[in-house]
Amino acid sequence: MTAKIVSGTEVAKEIREELKVELADLKEKHNIVPGLVTILVGEDPASQSYVAAKNKTAHAIGINSEQITLPADTPEDELLALVEKCNADDAINGILVQLPLPKHINEGKILNMINPDKDVDGFHPVNIGRMVLGEKCFLPCTPHGVLELLSRSGVETSGAEVVIIGRSNIVGKPMANLMLQKRESGNATVTICHTRTKDMAMHCRRADIIIAAVGVPKMLTADMVKDGVAIMDVGVNRIGKTESGKAKLAGDVDFDNVKEKASVITPVPGGVGPMTITMLMKNTLQSAKMAAGLI
Repeated sequence: MTAKIVSGTEVAKEIREELKVELADLKEKHNIVPGLVTILVGEDPASQSYVAAKNKTAHAIGINSEQITLPADTPEDELLALVEKCNADDAINGILVQLPLPKHINEGKILNMINPDKDVDGFHPVNIGRMVLGEKCFLPCTPHGVLELLSRSGVETSGAEVVIIGRSNIVGKPMANLMLQKRESGNATVTICHTRTKDMAMHCRRADIIIAAVGVPKMLTADMVKDGVAIMDVGVNRIGKTESGKAKLAGDVDFDNVKEKASVITPVPGGVGPMTITMLMKNTLQSAKMAAGLI
């Protein structure tokens, strides 16, 4: 058996085309163009790259996107005041403060200042609570992307044994909650494995679906999975450089060997990663519709 390789790049492109149509319809029928503001503090190269990609995607599909860049020594109070200003601006539907922030700024305080109805990252405690209760909310972008990949790949989750490797607030915990909910791409039996799990291989071998999000390159090996398993690899690990000098990346899964046993698998790069920004755009559209009372 050789796995079907699921291209997040292609699925994300497909979803963005769907969003384009929906955004054009929103503008034509209601004269609404969603607004997204991204706030970057400092000059971290990775953060600059991420923010640029978000803005480029937003503009490409019809979302107004503004980037606000502040010096690294910006006082916390000044950043809080900026977030409050964005909260009060009706033209802004989504507020994204790029992490990490400089050490003198309390990240929790900044993120909690964002209006939950503009928290398109889905990380505000109010939105996390809404998610846990199964209420309407912005889903965290990476777990939401995984759900879309599973659904569009035809992977049945209802009644499935799902193992999630990793318990972060960004992926592991919300992913577990979403998979067990009574919802499409849910209704699964969920096990979370982490650094204190005594026999991770035992849990993984009985899994129908494995979602790896632990940040250890190639830690999930072929002897740890059963034939026919569906693999979603969220890990992005730098393992050196290519001949051209670019970063060489690997996932949390030993891709070359595991793909010979899996039914479905995502590559790294080009798997789950491209879905995250696309889900951010989907949340921004959702925010604009909610603000207009359309959903």
